Amino acid sequence: MRGLSRLLALRLVFLTAVSSMWLMMLAPMAAAHEVVPSITDVTVEGGTLSMALRTNIEAQLSGIDLDVVADTDEAENAADYDALRALAGAAVAARAEELVQTWNTLPLITVDGAAVALTLEAVEVPEVSDFELPRVSEMLMRGTVPEGATTLTVTWPDGAGDLVVRQQGVEEPFTGLVAGGADTGPIAIAGGDAVTGWAAFADYIPVGFDHILPKGLDHILFVLGLFFLSVRLGPLLWQVSAFTLAHTVTLALGALGLVAISPAIVEPLIAASIVFVAVENIFARGLNRWRPVIVFGFGLLHGLGFASVLGEYGLPDGAFLPALIGFNIGVELGQLTVIALMALALLLGTVAARAARLTGGEQVVEEYAIMFRAWSMTGSVIIALVAIWWVIERVFL
Repeated sequence: MRGLSRLLALRLVFLTAVSSMWLMMLAPMAAAHEVVPSITDVTVEGGTLSMALRTNIEAQLSGIDLDVVADTDEAENAADYDALRALAGAAVAARAEELVQTWNTLPLITVDGAAVALTLEAVEVPEVSDFELPRVSEMLMRGTVPEGATTLTVTWPDGAGDLVVRQQGVEEPFTGLVAGGADTGPIAIAGGDAVTGWAAFADYIPVGFDHILPKGLDHILFVLGLFFLSVRLGPLLWQVSAFTLAHTVTLALGALGLVAISPAIVEPLIAASIVFVAVENIFARGLNRWRPVIVFGFGLLHGLGFASVLGEYGLPDGAFLPALIGFNIGVELGQLTVIALMALALLLGTVAARAARLTGGEQVVEEYAIMFRAWSMTGSVIIALVAIWWVIERVFL
């Protein structure tokens, strides 16, 4: 018994050390410079192609690989981005021409396989009102389309993040999501290339998954908070079911535009929900009858957060429901992956501990429960501290 107590003490010391390192890594991430997709509306009329683009010009100019990072603070050249963020809107607008010249060498637009040279007609860069939020600017570019042209293709640069392409001014317009380094494929200029339901469904699954892993740190911590309540599967299933049902409801309502609450209200409440779940884990001995109800309420908040992200991408008009379902499935797959990875890490740690003592495996389940409780206490404390900082930051800073 004394040996077991010593072993637990050593584990707790180890976990505390690792957790402290984890906390130091997570703290800077709390001051998030979120990466948002670019959105372009493409119109061809009277031999002129117009491309209205909403994008983060500073992120594009700084050379940050937006295909990889979820937060500009994580990038190696984050200092370059922050320096551009500190500039006045007019100073950033003056450098927008650099992007257009770079895009023309790609080229950004081809018509029937031939490059279209774009010229910058107008650019609007707002002043920074909140340094923690991305500054989204608007650019208008135009080019000449040869008479009789039938197709156009939009190519997005490698490392430029996601681009939502929306065709305008035609029947059954194309709407699609293009990743950095990819293109739309030929789009009929006359229209008729509206995305199918199955294509929209498939396209939006990775968008939902990506919002959890790696980009959804707050949602990851909330899901881990649910996981850390009990070693038994039953409490986890009750909580995850309540959370999934709730965020599905508000995700759908938010995407339909029936419910809209300012992120300035939703984001602090999401952080507060993480604090509550983590603190309850520390003092609770298992699932009480009110916890699923409370988790359901928190799920409604998280669904509004998902809806705001989905709103940034937009949904194709002709395939709204399949895209919405695909996004939600992607979110669920991301959440289940978080739970599975944590459970696997605990199981591997337990098996390794048994093997190190050269004893049989008949007590692995008991050892797993002991290690789970140690991880649960330590992890819940860390999650609570990070989420408390988020509440302070999102309300007061």
